[in-house]
Amino acid sequence: MTTAGIVLLVLGIIILAVLVTGIRVVRQATAVTVERLGKYRKTLETGVHYVLPIFDRTSRPISLKEIVADFKPQPVITKDNVTMQIDTVVYFQITDAKLYTYGVDKPLSAIENLTATTLRNIVGELELDETLTSRDTVNSKMRIILDEATDPWGIKINRVELKNILPPKDIQEAMEKQMRAERERREAILRAEGEKKSNILVAEGEKQAKILRAEADKASRILAAEAEKAALIAEAEGKATAVDLINNANPNQAYLTIEGYRALIELSKGAATKIIIPSELQNITATLAAIKEGVVTETKKN
Repeated sequence: MTTAGIVLLVLGIIILAVLVTGIRVVRQATAVTVERLGKYRKTLETGVHYVLPIFDRTSRPISLKEIVADFKPQPVITKDNVTMQIDTVVYFQITDAKLYTYGVDKPLSAIENLTATTLRNIVGELELDETLTSRDTVNSKMRIILDEATDPWGIKINRVELKNILPPKDIQEAMEKQMRAERERREAILRAEGEKKSNILVAEGEKQAKILRAEADKASRILAAEAEKAALIAEAEGKATAVDLINNANPNQAYLTIEGYRALIELSKGAATKIIIPSELQNITATLAAIKEGVVTETKKN
């Protein structure tokens, strides 16, 4: 191969290599800006692109995903002159690669400084108690202000969160004592409510026990009365049966005579010292018959 051929081959390889270096592949969720001879020309989006070597210069890939920036605590003074340390977390997203590239130098540092300034302005209008209880309000106000300020930079602020609010040590101790007292108060209330419920349950139990005892006593008395009634009825029925047996037995004369003597013996055992027998009675049979009628009459009365 001649010298001219070798030179042409080398030049061809160099030109091919240079042309290959002009191929750019842009990944998903990223963007690349292109400058031609120092002037912005275009923004490359996801896909394969070709730029002129030597004449075109591309930037580093710019992420279009949401970015989380956790900024260090900043000293902030409240309206009632209390200095607190507050750190913030900002969630933002790049929406315009050109504005982000040319809008501000060191965008992340600019956002941090803007966040600190905005936080001091908002908290400076609030007292300590309001600052501690108005996180959502402060977050919302900061997001609106930061989003408006960073819009010319091609940045959209999605959220702003106050991560930690640290008052001075003496105020923290006072707050801890207050919180401890509040917890003890709630514990005492819960304990009192528990004792109240326990006493109510005990009282209800005693009430039910008294009701059950009263009902048992009532049932016992009813059963005793029923038993006594049944005994009286049985006794009365027994006496009636005995009278019927005497009336239906028709005892003979000898038996009546013997029973009459027995009756006279029993009468003589009483308190009376005399026994008067009617003179019109002719014999012992009439006396015994009279005694029998007296016994029957007394039984019917009972």
